[in-house]
Amino acid sequence: MTILATTRGDRIAYDDLGPAGAPSVVFISGAGPARAEDPITLDTAEKLAPLGVRSLFADRLGRGESTSAGEIGLGAQLDAIVELAATARAGVILVGHSSGCAIAMLAAHRVPDLVGLVLWEAPLGLFPEGAPAWWSGVSTAIAQGALETAVERYMVGMPPEWLEELKASPAYPEIVLGWVPDGEALALVEQRGSRATLAEVSAPVLALTGSETFPGMRETAAEIADSAAQGSAEQLLGSGHSWDPDAMAERLARAVHEALRP
Repeated sequence: MTILATTRGDRIAYDDLGPAGAPSVVFISGAGPARAEDPITLDTAEKLAPLGVRSLFADRLGRGESTSAGEIGLGAQLDAIVELAATARAGVILVGHSSGCAIAMLAAHRVPDLVGLVLWEAPLGLFPEGAPAWWSGVSTAIAQGALETAVERYMVGMPPEWLEELKASPAYPEIVLGWVPDGEALALVEQRGSRATLAEVSAPVLALTGSETFPGMRETAAEIADSAAQGSAEQLLGSGHSWDPDAMAERLARAVHEALRP
């Protein structure tokens, strides 16, 4: 584990896997697990190393072993990602997962060495009332201190067993406070639209969905691909909102090497 002390005073804990100086991927998790609870991403990072790709896999701000010097909002999370990406000192692909896709989309144009953006099952356009209204309800509950209500509102439309698993966590219901950047990012990207959000991103954008996925995910991936200057959408082996590590490592390595090909 490596610790990055940011200019804001945050401490970002991350795993640095693969050859130093190699083209890199920076994984951006969605709302949910810390590094220690995400073996799929760790497995993917480990499989990338022998393919000549470096992986930076961090605990999100205020999660796991990453600590925050202040409130955990979208701006602070974006700053942390940009500073982490800068440590690669090489071409970088941001890899967003779930709500982490919206955060990655907003961070992308701020990463000087960006060579690609890969988005796994972005939950955009899937809230019946729209993400801005959804997030307004969640953030209101947080402001009122009704954290259990906030968690339930955040999890609307998701499999009920996911909520039950959260309730068994020792971090429940305070865990929702670490999801503020996710909610803010989803609401902001929907409000702006994917095309406007990606307007300053000239690097290739790849929107991925699993071979088994939730309704609407493929349509969202296609819309993101259509919104980018160099966009594409593909299906990859995966289910339950997660990817297969072998398939993802191979696809990311290919994306890295294609992006850097003369």
